[in-house]
Amino acid sequence: MKSALWSFCLTLGYGAARGIRNVVFTTVVGISAVMGANAQDMPKVLALGDSLTAGYGLVPEDGFVPQLTAWLAENGAAVEVINAGVSGDTTAGGAARLDWSLAGGADAMIVSLGGNDMLRGLPPAQARANLTQILEAARGRDLPVLLVGMLAPGNFGADYKTEFDAIYPDLAAEYGALLLPAYFAPIATSDLALDPAFMQPDGIHPNREGVAKIVAAMGPVVLDLLAQVKD
Repeated sequence: MKSALWSFCLTLGYGAARGIRNVVFTTVVGISAVMGANAQDMPKVLALGDSLTAGYGLVPEDGFVPQLTAWLAENGAAVEVINAGVSGDTTAGGAARLDWSLAGGADAMIVSLGGNDMLRGLPPAQARANLTQILEAARGRDLPVLLVGMLAPGNFGADYKTEFDAIYPDLAAEYGALLLPAYFAPIATSDLALDPAFMQPDGIHPNREGVAKIVAAMGPVVLDLLAQVKD
């Protein structure tokens, strides 16, 4: 029970109201990072996720979506990244609100869900089914997808971890999605704990510097995702 990754799983679900608020504010801040481009002409990337996407515990401009938008702009890609992160959401919640989230249109998706499934000890088969539903919907809309993986702690047993960890590479291969194997890898130590220098005081969510490291690792894969967007 000492694993920092396990601690993350135990508290990822907190702050749903704040996460919903950040959906609005971080999207506005993210768009402002690329005001030099016409928003109507920019590709739209829907970031479907939980508190990590919503920017839990951070001022809006320090959250994942604004930092990713700024990184992309600095690397020559003017993009509207839409914050569809809601704190506390599971894969089932993400699947249930996908149609609503896509109502404003999108050209590609980043799917970063699963931490709260582990929080609740939900069956990996259930998370796999929900993510499959999301990927099927993306395929039906001809949307390229970046699937962001989560790694389960060992607290539910080796079988649970093996089954859960396999979800993301299996589905990425099946649906031709790009894969980022582990969201926390850029701020993890050699023993898979989370480096406190890059964490908020709760020891669970990344701070501004932690988000920056995660964005720097994910950014090149998002550029690959954008290369798949059809004109």
